[in-house]
Amino acid sequence: MCVGCRSRAAQSDLVRLALDEDVIVCDLANRMPGRGAYLHSDQQCWELAQRRRVWPRAFRAERGLDTSRVAAHFTAV
Repeated sequence: MCVGCRSRAAQSDLVRLALDEDVIVCDLANRMPGRGAYLHSDQQCWELAQRRRVWPRAFRAERGLDTSRVAAHFTAV
């Protein structure tokens, strides 16, 4: 399920995001350990996820998460 638009899609149609310390990164190989969040690879879903502030909930994190590294991927698409 996409955390941005909340629609169901095949896992191959979504981009997996994972945590590297407190930084959210794209896990294109789907091999990083830990909890992942899935998002469509378009800017609208990214903006919805940002607006809804889904990251702490999706990663079960209590502190702020850095989205700057992954933001470039979704704004450049």
